[in-house]
Amino acid sequence: MRSLLLLTTLLGGLAQAAEPVTMDVYRDPNCGCCKAWISHLRDNGIQVRDHVEPDMAAVKTRLGVPHSLGSCHTGVVDGKFVEGHVPASDVLRLRERPDLLGAAVPGMPVGSPGMEMGDRVDAYQVIGVARDGRESVLSEYPAR
Repeated sequence: MRSLLLLTTLLGGLAQAAEPVTMDVYRDPNCGCCKAWISHLRDNGIQVRDHVEPDMAAVKTRLGVPHSLGSCHTGVVDGKFVEGHVPASDVLRLRERPDLLGAAVPGMPVGSPGMEMGDRVDAYQVIGVARDGRESVLSEYPAR
C-alpha cells in the first residue's frame, strides 16, 4: 500500500511538471517579427494562441503595459503581460514571480528573439514591472 501511495504521488508530480505553458499573443496582422517571436516561444516549449489584433494600444492599456516599455506585440501568461521580444527563459521565470504584473523588452533590439539579423546582437534588458508600478531589471543580455 505504501509503495502504491508513493508511486501515485510521484506520477502526480510528473503530470503537473509536464503541463504545458500556454501564452496568448496579441499582434498586428502585418508584423513579421511577431511571428518570429512566436516561433521562438514554440521552439522552447511554450504553446501559443495567436490573436491578430487591429488595436494594439487598447490591448496594452487593458493589460497595464507602461507606455515607456512598449514594443510591437504583447503576450499574456498566467495573467501577466509579456511585452516585446522577451526570451522564453525569462517568460518561464516571470511565472515564478507573484510580485510582478509583467515583463518587457522595450523597443525592438536587434538580436533579441524574433529580431535576429545575422550575427549582430545589441545589448538589451528584460524589465519587470511590480504591482506598485516599480520597474527592475530581471535579465541583461550583452551586445556581441
